[in-house]
Amino acid sequence: MLRYTVLRLLIFFGVLMALWLVGIRNNPLLLVALSAVISAVVSYVLLRGMRDEMTAKLMDRHEAKLRAKEEGRRTWTEDELAEDAEANGTGETDTPR
Repeated sequence: MLRYTVLRLLIFFGVLMALWLVGIRNNPLLLVALSAVISAVVSYVLLRGMRDEMTAKLMDRHEAKLRAKEEGRRTWTEDELAEDAEANGTGETDTPR
């Protein structure tokens, strides 16, 4: 993720310097705005593979967290059912109907 961000910044400053050398240095607002738009398009094309890879990693991490959370919830529910059955003296762990 850090590598992607650094590359995006390098592309932005590269475009900024190229536009400055071309002669758009008289209007700083136009220079920065045009640099932002052009660098966004260039980054979208050049960094597509890296962005897709990063998205896949983030999705995997998110799904792993959801699985861990669900597993913790299942364990907690089973413990609660066992405690309830023990407290009732029934020994059954099924939920009441």
